[in-house]
Amino acid sequence: MVVKEAELPYLRRCVELAAEALEAGDEPFGSVLVTGDGTVRAEDRNRVASGDRTQHPEFELARWSAAHLTPGERAAATVYTSGEHCPMCAAAHAWVGLGRIVYVASSEQLTSWLSELGVPAPPVRTLPVAEVAPGVLVDGPVPELAGEVKELHQRFHRAGA
Repeated sequence: MVVKEAELPYLRRCVELAAEALEAGDEPFGSVLVTGDGTVRAEDRNRVASGDRTQHPEFELARWSAAHLTPGERAAATVYTSGEHCPMCAAAHAWVGLGRIVYVASSEQLTSWLSELGVPAPPVRTLPVAEVAPGVLVDGPVPELAGEVKELHQRFHRAGA
């Protein structure tokens, strides 16, 4: 894991976006797209409570980048996110040619936390990004923020949402 101190503000923003999603009655996930020069270009939070289970922030950022960034800009960009991309989002990330992913909590951690809470397994198998998109550079988890993400998921699932 090679997460630099200068990257922590982006990751903290992801946790803030996840908290915003939770406050809106949604699953707590948030993501930020940063170009190679360090400029935040887009951010989003989970919006699956609408009934469209594909409205993950990582997927939306992949679509946004395809429409607004050149292939070179996408390759140099980093997607920071509160949780490791699901297979759908990892595939979208790779298909549009985005660069590095940095996540706070791994899919393995999330699976463990949800199991502890008695949450049924999702309809799509949880896989590490590297199994879905082996060419994408991935860094994470980030232990200093993972506890905050875990607490958000506990709050969401304990509320019976």
